[in-house]
Amino acid sequence: MKVFFTCLAVCLWCQLGAQSADIEFYKKVEGHELNLHIFAPLDHEPERDKKPALVFFFGGGWVGGTPKQFYPQCQHLAKQGMVAISAEYRVKSRQGASPFDCVEDGKSALRWVRANADKLGVDPNRIGAGGGSAGGHVAAAVATVSGLDASGDDLSVSCRPNALVLFNPVYDNGPGGFGYGKVKDRYREISPMHNLSQAMPPTIVFLGDQDDLIPVSTAENFRDQMVKLGVRSELFIYPGQKHGFFNQGKPGDGYGKTVAEMDRFLFSLGWLDQ
Repeated sequence: MKVFFTCLAVCLWCQLGAQSADIEFYKKVEGHELNLHIFAPLDHEPERDKKPALVFFFGGGWVGGTPKQFYPQCQHLAKQGMVAISAEYRVKSRQGASPFDCVEDGKSALRWVRANADKLGVDPNRIGAGGGSAGGHVAAAVATVSGLDASGDDLSVSCRPNALVLFNPVYDNGPGGFGYGKVKDRYREISPMHNLSQAMPPTIVFLGDQDDLIPVSTAENFRDQMVKLGVRSELFIYPGQKHGFFNQGKPGDGYGKTVAEMDRFLFSLGWLDQ
């Protein structure tokens, strides 16, 4: 019943009109300015509030994509009382970026949000990361890998998120995994699956069982390794669903279903009110 009303709320919110984003510059690299697209509750007062936040990274194979992919999820979470952010990061088609550059930018984004928590009205101890496909990889890599830090980053500020919300993420870059051809013998530097530890945050993962890029066995392996480490890890498999099923407007309402489970997960962490 709670899932039904969450999905209904999502649909009504979309019909009533989309909230616009506030744009904040967070990094300039090789002449390219990168911004954060920030959605806050309408009654948000940064000088008073310390809200949990979730930073999303768009998908696109580290080649393309835009922050607008996660605008619906951000608008939904802002209406629920969180600060939600969709981050820009360098990609191959626009900046000639490699997957390593993408992760570097992801780390910079999380550090900027944490360092500017007072300005944003965010709780620095409740900042999560999320994303879809290659964006899910960026989020998971920020939580797992050491190194790949930008030279201008303040490394005294942690980039590690306090929770992960991953939509068909690319999190195994080893031999046989997605993206291995792009990272090759450097895969251990960047593959979340090969850098798991007890320091991992609680994680929820959504995947369709017909995904042609991420096998269900990969997702199960990730979950099982996390559980062995004593880390909370939830996996939801959606029958008949393909890669990108979670995007708004896709058949089967993967968007509404995954948003409902995301809400439940965040509520269990104390990040959302019932």
